[in-house]
Amino acid sequence: MRKIFSYLKPYKLFAVLSPLLMMGEVLADLFLPKLMTVIVDCGIAKNGDVSESALASAVMRLIFGEGTYTSMQVIITFGILMLVTVLIGGFFGISCAYAAARASQGLGHDLRCDAYGRVMSLSIEQTDKFTTGSLVTRMTNDISMIVEFTEMVLRMFVRAPIFFIGGTIMLLTLDVSFGVILLCALPIMALTLFLVMRKAIPIFAGVQKKLDKVNSVVQENVSGARVVKAYVKEEYETGRFTAANKELRDTNYRVQKIMAVMHPIINIVMNLSIIAIIYIGGWKIDNVAGSGMTAGTIMAAITYVTQVLMSIMMVTMMSNSISRAIASAKRVNEVLDSAPAIIGGNEYAESGDVAISFKNVSFRYPGTQGRPVLHDINLEVKKGEMLAVIGATGSGKTSLVNLIPRFYDADEGEIYIDGLDIKKYDLHKLRRKISFVMQKSELFSDTIENNIRWGKEDANAEEIRSAVRVAQAEEFVNGFNEKYGTFIAEKGASLSGGQKQRMSIARAVVRKPEILILDDSTSALDLATEAKLRKALNEEFKDTTVVMIAQRIASVREADRIAVIEGGTIIACAPHDELMAACDTYRDIYNSQMKNGGGQNE
Repeated sequence: MRKIFSYLKPYKLFAVLSPLLMMGEVLADLFLPKLMTVIVDCGIAKNGDVSESALASAVMRLIFGEGTYTSMQVIITFGILMLVTVLIGGFFGISCAYAAARASQGLGHDLRCDAYGRVMSLSIEQTDKFTTGSLVTRMTNDISMIVEFTEMVLRMFVRAPIFFIGGTIMLLTLDVSFGVILLCALPIMALTLFLVMRKAIPIFAGVQKKLDKVNSVVQENVSGARVVKAYVKEEYETGRFTAANKELRDTNYRVQKIMAVMHPIINIVMNLSIIAIIYIGGWKIDNVAGSGMTAGTIMAAITYVTQVLMSIMMVTMMSNSISRAIASAKRVNEVLDSAPAIIGGNEYAESGDVAISFKNVSFRYPGTQGRPVLHDINLEVKKGEMLAVIGATGSGKTSLVNLIPRFYDADEGEIYIDGLDIKKYDLHKLRRKISFVMQKSELFSDTIENNIRWGKEDANAEEIRSAVRVAQAEEFVNGFNEKYGTFIAEKGASLSGGQKQRMSIARAVVRKPEILILDDSTSALDLATEAKLRKALNEEFKDTTVVMIAQRIASVREADRIAVIEGGTIIACAPHDELMAACDTYRDIYNSQMKNGGGQNE
């Protein structure tokens, strides 16, 4: 928790003010029984005689001067003092709540920003390890638990000890014999609290994991709703959710059963303590002459012992939040302590004759064994060249291009961009050189214009329209009523597959990148549209190096060179005509597609 609480430093003024203000509220609460004692003993029992109470005498002389006082004068005077004390305590309490909220919510804001920033810096490998559902839970529910706990620390963790210490002192000033009652009650309550928390804390960690699972199932089903409906899997997915939700419920049941032990025990101990105070006080009034025990003293003692034991109850009530906060803090710290697996350098290279160079590169996905996904990759792509990559499913095409922007790092060998090892590049500057259009088109719930502007924040209207024309998306964009202001549904659900691909391409080309990677991003386009797209890219981006993955021969045959991948390595790299003459694998792909109509159905 120490690391978490370091986020309070910018709000230390509020963090310090909150407990100080809480002290004012607690002191007001501790003073009230004293005033009540005067009303009972002097105002009611002795009809206004204040001679035996130093407090009552001083207050009455200050207000009314020397003399005798009526019962109503004493009752009204000290009643008003109690009201004023309550108002003062209320002022301190409200101010304390405000200061605690400012400090805790500020901590939550900064912690959430840092955690989100760390998530954004994690590699694909690390994000997959945490899982999306778990990261969402950590960013929302877990941090909310920490914020709630922080606010309690600044308020209740101060209120409880002051009530405990102050109430004990005030109780002992009434009669030392009342301390015996506390000596009997406190060990029982402390032992109960210790045993309950020891069992509850590990279970709360399980609660958060079960919540992760529920969030993961919901996230998967919401994002994959169309697939679920297409395969009529609603009942199956509902069953998955029900099972995950039941596990969460049952785990919460377990921890709540443990926590439920606290209240009955505390109530029993508290009521027994009150009975003991009444018994001891009554016995002294009847049997010990000059003990100073009065009905008002007994009432005050009951209030003070209740406050002392309530301070223990506050801690037990907070134990739920404490347990969850400790578990949540560990989970948030796991994110904050995750050092990015891929760290950039601080160098940068201007555009060179050789845009991309692979030298003896091998790669396997983290945590896997066996043959590498890629091995012995040696390849050079010149500036302005269009290189196509083709091969069977699972041959390593996407893995190859994922190494260029450092989504993953190669296990062996080096990759150079413009003659500089990519590990030496500033990571942001490296990726600004590159526009990447992925297999799965990811669009955001925003306007068409703003989705394209993702590629270049300061793109003007003409640049956006030019990118749309190059991507062959102008016709369908202008077909919308709002044109570029048309709002796209989440993940582009309101667009067809081909429209989403063209939108993704427009977003990529608006940046006018040095390197453009198209990872099977024209698969949903017909051959005529794809041909127009290639022609527009050749005309508008002559100096841009294009690396294009495709499944269809018709999509790659006009590329400057075509790299054929088989078994995780490049077995040939040459123009179409040369490959047809010298590469059996390429020729087999060509022949199989020609039998299917020139690859149009591939």
